Amino acid sequence: MKLNSLCRLLSLITLLTFSLILPARQAMSAENARPKTLVIVSHPWPESSVMIKGLQQAVESVPGVTVRNLETLYGFDTRNINSDEEKRLMRENDRIVFLFPTHWFNITPMMKAWLNVTWGNVGPDLWKGKEMLIVTTAAGGDSTYGINGRTGIDLADVFTPMKASALHAGMTWLPPLTFQSVTRSKLPEYQRQLIERLTQ
Repeated sequence: MKLNSLCRLLSLITLLTFSLILPARQAMSAENARPKTLVIVSHPWPESSVMIKGLQQAVESVPGVTVRNLETLYGFDTRNINSDEEKRLMRENDRIVFLFPTHWFNITPMMKAWLNVTWGNVGPDLWKGKEMLIVTTAAGGDSTYGINGRTGIDLADVFTPMKASALHAGMTWLPPLTFQSVTRSKLPEYQRQLIERLTQ
């Protein structure tokens, strides 16, 4: 009788142990399966940033993500960018995300300098196998972007040169995440969408 009770107790302990360990292992496995991500953040006026600052905070909550805010690290001096360190981080990560406000239909000045210094004279396939994702905000909406807007093109298509750079370097170009007509009240939704993209 005592032996049967002991066997039942051991079976129950084993069952409980597996029910606790297996989900934890599955969560760890899913996290490890996610690509290591490097997020390059830039804003030409960081002191007045609301959207980019809020999106950066969302990014920092995602495990396995390395964030590099260019103005925080290097100020506005393009000569200060540490190319060796930035290249090392490029090599160590699988997915590169550029987070910035659309600046006169372009990336920001520090981000362009970062590309010049870090990528240099990029030969074909230098970053082969890595992914590139553009995340950008814009004050303009349908009156500026889209087939009926003043520019006649979607906001995502403004960054075709970045797509060309990614493909030339052997990267996979991911569909950009763009936010138009941005408002402070919608920031939580923008943050949710960004986190969702980074955890896919």
